[in-house]
Amino acid sequence: MKLRHGLMAAAAAATLAVSPLAQAETFKFAFQGNLSSLDPHSLNETFLLGSLNNVYEGLVIYDENLAASPGLAESWETVEPTKWKFNLRKGVKFHDGSDFTAEDVVFSWQRALAEGSDQIARASKIKGIEIVDDHTIIVETPAPNPILTSDLVYIFIMDKTWSEKNKTVTATSASDANSANYANLNANGTGPFIVKEHKPDVKTVYERNGNYWGNMKSNVTRVEFTPIKEAATRVAALISGELDLVYPVPVQDWKRLEEAQGVKPLAGPEARTIFLGMDQGRDELLHSNIKGKNPFKDVRVRQAFAHALNLDAIKKKVMRNAATPSGLMVAPQINGWSKELNTPYAYDPAKSKELLAAAGYADGFEVTMDCPNNRYVNDEKICQAVVSMLAKVGVKVDLLAQPKSKYFGKVLATGGYDTSFYLLGWTPGTMDTENVLSSLLMCQNKETKKGMFNLGNYCNPKVDELSAKIGSETDQAKRNAMIAEVFKTVQEEVGYLPIHQQPLSWGASDRVSVVQRPDNSLDFRYVVVNK
Repeated sequence: MKLRHGLMAAAAAATLAVSPLAQAETFKFAFQGNLSSLDPHSLNETFLLGSLNNVYEGLVIYDENLAASPGLAESWETVEPTKWKFNLRKGVKFHDGSDFTAEDVVFSWQRALAEGSDQIARASKIKGIEIVDDHTIIVETPAPNPILTSDLVYIFIMDKTWSEKNKTVTATSASDANSANYANLNANGTGPFIVKEHKPDVKTVYERNGNYWGNMKSNVTRVEFTPIKEAATRVAALISGELDLVYPVPVQDWKRLEEAQGVKPLAGPEARTIFLGMDQGRDELLHSNIKGKNPFKDVRVRQAFAHALNLDAIKKKVMRNAATPSGLMVAPQINGWSKELNTPYAYDPAKSKELLAAAGYADGFEVTMDCPNNRYVNDEKICQAVVSMLAKVGVKVDLLAQPKSKYFGKVLATGGYDTSFYLLGWTPGTMDTENVLSSLLMCQNKETKKGMFNLGNYCNPKVDELSAKIGSETDQAKRNAMIAEVFKTVQEEVGYLPIHQQPLSWGASDRVSVVQRPDNSLDFRYVVVNK
């Protein structure tokens, strides 16, 4: 059996004693989607953040095991329940040679908090930042935050002077990715790799940062990224030796990679949950033949959708048994996950028809479904399966499948939540359920910045109240009890329709060792080209 788990590859990488500069090599990889922007605050998306994590850094960074470790802050301590003192790393340079200081931290936080940023929810967990000196800051939070350090991982730090000089003090909106914002096409971070060339939708080239403050296991000096939408083309390029790594790989191609020479599939569990969301906020759906009312406001309609979905069939026919059907909005790797609550809604199309009839839709209705076609494993095929299953209970779904750049620009806050029914995937960046609660399950609230990714505005004040308490509760047993109560409520109200946890599915050349983290991020610091 040639199938290898990513952690095995990680272990192999960890045992290699390389002399980085003596073994300089180029590493080439492809992903199914493009790198939509170089602006670190433009889009809260795993591929963009994972890519830019090699260029920009937060005060805290993740290591190969997803453990929060010192980044641009070398140490921290809580001086009061709502105040944290961070000692910033000295001697760090941005890629243009300028010094990293406390002013850059304050500037970046304010930029992430401003209109156009997709990091508002994360940045809003900070009430204020006081500069003590160039390398010491006091961060104040609105309430005690037991996961603050994890929240800081993806608030990337930009150079204040560089941003002002290049008139890019505001973030690139995800709904306008082609704007002239300088940071959209240029980068100046402190990270281990420097962007040397970026041609949107074509190619991005990174070079090793010779002045990087940290140590790296990698011996790579140049990284070339090419977006390749067609899975067959990606896999062929890997087998031919044109590329060293591709992802995702269709699960049906694992055997092909096992049998080919010089390559291998890398598989493992991903901490991402794929789910369906419904507009429950508007009084009339934007994209439906039902006028004057919103069918999704009726819990019986939402229950009907839940019982119309055959998750086992999606697992077997679409995902080749490589996915795990889910009853929760979080994966087992996430703090707060509960085995007892992880039971999917039962597949029962007859009950689904009864519920639709009871809600006044015996003949069904029409609705448009938004779906990305180059973001998640088999995303469009999953949506096609959903369309077919709902058709059997009388609901006609008009599928609008789009590249992720257009999809995100349409359905997210910056696009005005222009959707009635959609498929989305979510990996909480903090690896804690609180991120899912504050981003997906709390009511949309522009003032508190909660629920900003709750695209359908599922809203229950009791869920909001509990979620706020969970965000500041430091007793894990109490947190888990409240989290369970929230999940029970959301399940009873069918706030969302969880589908599954998709597998990590990469294909790699035997000449490289990589770390395959459950968050599906590719960290160049752990890529080693074997001799």
